[in-house]
Amino acid sequence: MNPLSVREYIGADRLEGPILIIEGAGDARYRELAEVIGPDGSIRLGQVLEVSRKRAVVQLFAESHGLNPPDLRIRFRGHPLLAPVGREMLGRTFDGMGRPMDDLPAPIPEDRVDVNGAALNPAARNYPRNHIETGISAIDGMNTLVRGQKLPIFSGNGLPHNDIAAQIARQARVGGEEDFAIIFAAMGVSHDTAEGFRRSLEESGAIHQAALFLNLADDPAVERIITPRAALSLAEFLAFQHEMHILVILTDMTNYGEALREISNRRGEVPTRKGFPGYLYSDLAQIYERCGRVQGCDGSITIMPILTMPNDDITHPIPDLTGYITEGQIVLSRDLNRKGIYPPINVLPSLSRLMKDGIGEGETRDDHQDLSNQLYAAYSEVQNAREMAQIIGEEDLPERDRHYLRFGEAFENRFLTQERSEAREMSETLDLGWKVLSLLPKKELTRVSEADIEAHYPEDREGTGE
Repeated sequence: MNPLSVREYIGADRLEGPILIIEGAGDARYRELAEVIGPDGSIRLGQVLEVSRKRAVVQLFAESHGLNPPDLRIRFRGHPLLAPVGREMLGRTFDGMGRPMDDLPAPIPEDRVDVNGAALNPAARNYPRNHIETGISAIDGMNTLVRGQKLPIFSGNGLPHNDIAAQIARQARVGGEEDFAIIFAAMGVSHDTAEGFRRSLEESGAIHQAALFLNLADDPAVERIITPRAALSLAEFLAFQHEMHILVILTDMTNYGEALREISNRRGEVPTRKGFPGYLYSDLAQIYERCGRVQGCDGSITIMPILTMPNDDITHPIPDLTGYITEGQIVLSRDLNRKGIYPPINVLPSLSRLMKDGIGEGETRDDHQDLSNQLYAAYSEVQNAREMAQIIGEEDLPERDRHYLRFGEAFENRFLTQERSEAREMSETLDLGWKVLSLLPKKELTRVSEADIEAHYPEDREGTGE
């Protein structure tokens, strides 16, 4: 948007929730920043959502209670909402609009950028390479996160996705001496949850290489529309100006989608599936596609959105459309959670489509991909054996199926399960995978090479489980 002069209008025509309608403001620009000034001099920020020759529609980023449209002054600033960005913002906590909320002076920004950003030009992208180690075996070993990837976590109400998000934020790292930072954006979370995120990063020391953007449950819903964009604006600046590797964690994208639906309904837009606006897909894509790697720059942005599926419905519009845009998904299991397994990651429906590009060429270990394939194949056999055991009883199962049942118990209780404070090295995860595979006879290991079996399968464990 080319900068315009500041223009001011006296009085608005209608106010419907956070939506303000000003007739005659035909010179407003789409997404232009607006200041709504009350009779007492208080200022509420907003942005232009819609404009025609006769009127402008402004969305407020604050509650509109007590505002009387004829008494307002609306000042159009001539530019979009600008987000302050700078390396000094690491180690700090901000609200959903990027304003400090840690009782410290506002950091001096290196720049101010359009908070809406833009998706990376596909022609300028570099292919995602190299992995980010999270310290969680189910992710690192079987669904490896790659720099520049979009890998969401599909969860449900009551599942420990917040604990997993905090653990990844504490433990995630890249190899070598490269600069790495976490940008953590929470939308619509409770005060206790927000405090838990902040305290978790502070106590681990990870806060020094992290920036938190916290939109609380009692904050205006419209602020949730800006929170991920403000966080990504900082991520883009650090990645492409300071050439850092940035992991952006966004939780909970379901709250973001609900806020988008609320605003759409107030604007009187025609709803589509489950009442969400027809542009939900493109809106989510505007957020998710702001990650990646660009040519001529060593930095990268990786996004890990977290969303809770209403009624555990993976066909709900938000997880459904997220799955179309992203490169895989990590799926949490309510059944595993009931068994007391943490993190309750169900590896069978989980997938990292770019995993092979993050673990090859000496990145991890030569046996990583084959080991992962073998664990997947073996765990799928476990499900078949368990179904058969329910029908005929475990004691009547063939010996092969009983081997798989023992493997399944070990896989869940030793490989998947780890403490919330436990950060496993990649080599430890891979060695643990071989240990649980040793509960199976060698003849069942059809996805790994003979050389890897000789190197990693214990000589004295021919599927005995000892």
